Amino acid sequence: MKRIAKYSLIAVAFSALSAVGFAQVAEIGVHAGASRISNPEIGVLSSGGVDFPVELDDGWRIGFRLTLNNWRFFGNEFGYAYNRTQLKIGGEGDGMAIHQGFYNFLAYALPEGSVIRPFATVGVHFSNFAPPGSSAASGGGDNKFGFNYGGGLKVRISPLFLLRFDVRQYQNGKPFDLPSADGLLRQTEISAGFSLAL
Repeated sequence: MKRIAKYSLIAVAFSALSAVGFAQVAEIGVHAGASRISNPEIGVLSSGGVDFPVELDDGWRIGFRLTLNNWRFFGNEFGYAYNRTQLKIGGEGDGMAIHQGFYNFLAYALPEGSVIRPFATVGVHFSNFAPPGSSAASGGGDNKFGFNYGGGLKVRISPLFLLRFDVRQYQNGKPFDLPSADGLLRQTEISAGFSLAL
């Protein structure tokens, strides 16, 4: 009788651990996609009495995200993205980088364990605008803080892997504090990614 009770207890413990093993407690993944800039005029530069408009152009992005699904319908996410854009002065462009770090709160439409999980998100971020010839690693660039919001869809393709699709808008002040800059810079992310569920 003691032996049956012992094996029953082991079986229950094993079943409980198996259930926990398939829960998406955390996800780590990569994403890539487009970076669309609206309200791209960031000011003017003057030379010889002539004003040259300065603006940012659309580009691409790549990055990673770490998501902690602390509750059945809610989660927290931390991440980094490298954006490549063009700094245009008087219509002439040169490549530059935008480095972003962000924290987001996620609210899911379906509970933990669902194969398909639509979500909405809101968060805060910083963007480091590194103009041509400078590097964020050596302290170059201009930091701006802002907020972001959006939504997406996660699709589990196996117990360990999932695909995700995101659309987000990042809003922050315009970089470099140039004359005639007004309003917020708005950057829209359209991306797809691949994640490992831990």
